[in-house]
Amino acid sequence: MENIYEFYKGKRVFLTGHTGFKGSWMCKVLANAGAIVTGYSLEAPTEPSLFKIANIEGDVHSVIGDIRDMAALKKAFNEAQPEIVLHLAAQPIVRDSYKDPAYTYGTNVMGTVNILECVRQSNCVKSFLNVTTDKVYFNKEWSWGYRENEELDGYDPYSNSKSCSELVTHSYKRSFFTDKDGLPIIPISTARAGNVIGGGDFATDRIIPDSIRAAAKHEDIVVRNPYSTRPYQHVLEPLYAYLVIVMKQYDDSKYADYYNVGPDDVDCFQTGALVDLFVSKWGEGMKWVNKYDGGPHEANFLKLDCSKLKATFGWTPRWNLDEAMEKIVEWSKIWLAGGDVRACMDKQIAEFLNA
Repeated sequence: MENIYEFYKGKRVFLTGHTGFKGSWMCKVLANAGAIVTGYSLEAPTEPSLFKIANIEGDVHSVIGDIRDMAALKKAFNEAQPEIVLHLAAQPIVRDSYKDPAYTYGTNVMGTVNILECVRQSNCVKSFLNVTTDKVYFNKEWSWGYRENEELDGYDPYSNSKSCSELVTHSYKRSFFTDKDGLPIIPISTARAGNVIGGGDFATDRIIPDSIRAAAKHEDIVVRNPYSTRPYQHVLEPLYAYLVIVMKQYDDSKYADYYNVGPDDVDCFQTGALVDLFVSKWGEGMKWVNKYDGGPHEANFLKLDCSKLKATFGWTPRWNLDEAMEKIVEWSKIWLAGGDVRACMDKQIAEFLNA
């Protein structure tokens, strides 16, 4: 895995959404690789937050700003002069998108337009990746995985806004970043990732953070929808895939494309089974209760076909769900005991890259 560290050492990277859960882990990986990272994001979206707990601000040049604010974004972008742009900023919660659809669309659609405008008006960028979601597809609730050429039409405002973000990226790619012969001027890809889990996720309305909060209070875990099936993967799995895509297309623009990033079929779990696994790893007599609340529409079954990513890059998941859950419990117990979570992150990153 040294080639990733070798490649990113000294590279100027602009990362949107750096204060979030995935963004914080990405900052840590890039900083460990020796990249020069400028992060642009709102303040950390949760309290507590991984960004603050692990002092990620010390690893990067952190700019606090709204992705919808074009002037502020462009100022930070121009000062950074990035070679690589990773767009992770988003309003990422399905239930929140029902509460505030306008904000969700403004962030997820116009935020994508704004960062692509920064790239279009620059002459420094050599590789761009927009991170979307597995929920971009028109979900027919079928039992096989969606492929990259399937119809994009997410149902709820979050999923639909990410479908729109994909389409914006496709249009910019064709309109501004492809020459008259159809060859990429700047290689641009999107990555559609499944559900991520890992130490330091404090989001509301996510099953693993809910489980850890319950464990910390010695309460039963409340599971709202135990029979929904999702592809779960440790946060380092998609981050590593993103970094591979960006590196490969930087060196050869033929790799610029649209990629699914998800676990193998064996790690598509029903939510109840995922919580069973958490309970078994945590111990301490934990248990969960089924409190299905109806709630707004969410997909019941969603799976990705990741054969394109595997065939193109020889990529394969490194940690199965059992190993991923062990890492989550390890991180969470260190945090609850007031231990060194940065050291734990460094250890887990090294273990992942050597897996």
